[in-house]
Amino acid sequence: MNHVIIIGGSFAGLAAALQLGRARRKVIVLDTGLPRNRFAGHSHGLLGHDHKPPLDILAEARQQLARYPTIKLVHARADSISGAIDDFSVLTGDGESLRARRLILSYGVADQMPDVPGFAESWGTSIVPCPYCDGFEVAGQHWGLVWSGPQSHQSARLFHDWTDRLTVFADGHDIPLDIQADLASRNIPVVDGGIVEIAHHKGHITTVNLDTRRHVAVDVLFAHPRNEPSASLHASLGLATIDTPTGFVLKVDERRQSSTPGIYAAGDLTTPFLPSVTQASSQGAMAGIFAQQSMLV
Repeated sequence: MNHVIIIGGSFAGLAAALQLGRARRKVIVLDTGLPRNRFAGHSHGLLGHDHKPPLDILAEARQQLARYPTIKLVHARADSISGAIDDFSVLTGDGESLRARRLILSYGVADQMPDVPGFAESWGTSIVPCPYCDGFEVAGQHWGLVWSGPQSHQSARLFHDWTDRLTVFADGHDIPLDIQADLASRNIPVVDGGIVEIAHHKGHITTVNLDTRRHVAVDVLFAHPRNEPSASLHASLGLATIDTPTGFVLKVDERRQSSTPGIYAAGDLTTPFLPSVTQASSQGAMAGIFAQQSMLV
């Protein structure tokens, strides 16, 4: 019987394992090796690791975890979960059955690329979702923002801290007149028409092409495609969720426990607003600590 099985071995999962390993708890981390930010050349905003490739940071973290004898990292997929608190069973894609007293779900989410030629090829290079992650590197350049709903108005206001050149692409949305007036007062043009292609060179945008036959040149495009959890284990468990503008996240309490006792969650799977490696690492550490404390005699 393991103390904890962690499903997902990116920033949140490894941070949880670190805390549990330091508490000498027996931990297994199941990971498929497909972190959400693998498309990004560099990770920003993580203290001590700023502007380092995310895969390099994760590789270093796994090397550091090797000195903890109670942590086992396994390259495997979790196919199903059964049982209850103090006796969960996880069946892996290799057919192995593992047992643990507690579970931590940190398998993250996967961004769903729109069916627009050039979008997926530019994702993580010149199409990005977060100004805190990538804004500094492209500050002062011409930014584009794909409108995705009311939350985009806040983004347009937020971006002013990085650039004075912003173009909003309505992309088929009817932007309310009062918001259009506010954008106009900020000298932010709104371009009508749906996006039909992202013209690029090796992932670097040249123009955003519209169904109105207009081609608009920008240096970087901010977009918020919908995302889905990277696995469906939460659904089979009936865990409570919270709707967000781009999908949904798992509902957790102040100790990062889900709606099912003994199952904790951390990382992008639980972050409704501005997910980042900093948040994921912090949440993972807290999930590990609270899972450990829940097993105290």
